[in-house]
Amino acid sequence: MIFPGRFTAIAFLMGTTAAFGAESAPAPIPADQLAKAIRTDALTIPTPGELFAAFEKPGKPDWAGQYRSPIPMTYRNRGQIALNLGGLIADGFIAVEAQDSQQVKNIGTDIIKLAKALGVSENVLSRGNSISEFAENSEWDALQEELEATQNEVKASMQSHSDQDLVILVSLGGWIRGTQVVSASIIKNYDDRSAKVLRQPAVVNFIHTKINEIAPDLQNEPLVKAVSGQLSAVEKLVTFQPGKAPTLEEVKKVNQAVSKLMEDIQNKTEAK
Repeated sequence: MIFPGRFTAIAFLMGTTAAFGAESAPAPIPADQLAKAIRTDALTIPTPGELFAAFEKPGKPDWAGQYRSPIPMTYRNRGQIALNLGGLIADGFIAVEAQDSQQVKNIGTDIIKLAKALGVSENVLSRGNSISEFAENSEWDALQEELEATQNEVKASMQSHSDQDLVILVSLGGWIRGTQVVSASIIKNYDDRSAKVLRQPAVVNFIHTKINEIAPDLQNEPLVKAVSGQLSAVEKLVTFQPGKAPTLEEVKKVNQAVSKLMEDIQNKTEAK
């Protein structure tokens, strides 16, 4: 989710609108949580791990049931690579939630491959060994932190190469995949408290605004253009009445929309 840095992800996701003009002000973000967020100038984009933490789960979700088939590692278009890298990072958090060591290692390897394709620093690439080691030893808290750190390293490396636009796309890919997983989990075990986390119109509007501000050549790439065009529809789908949980049918519509986005991100033919 996206919100000014002093607000917690969980408070924002559960309906706090102070970032957008409400009168009350939530508590400051603890330093350890703040360190986990990707920051771009005046905004903060919480990681998929923070989204999953904000998702109130009745019982134990079937995280392994949210796995998807491996995606291609042969993308040539940098916009598509960035969007898929964000989705893969979300997959890593899913595997950690499922406490699946082998899946974590597999996804960690793919994260490093896509990060390398974007020309990120050696600091990012070296984290692959740490992810594998923590997974081997079932150090789940350490794995969570390492995935957060990996995402932040990707962001820092791309910023140093003046690739701020790609940072937005990585963050968008993570948000889409995370929202797909959360909405799918709610569909499997509907609970109105959990469903409220999907009310995010201001967030989607903000993401859309940032996409409209990226460089024209990247903004006009077929995939980026298609994803951006679908965000308006997604914004309408997540605009529920304040304080009221979406119905099961409304959650299904959100899931269908973000699943379509993920399908395009994975499979759309790249421009030559």
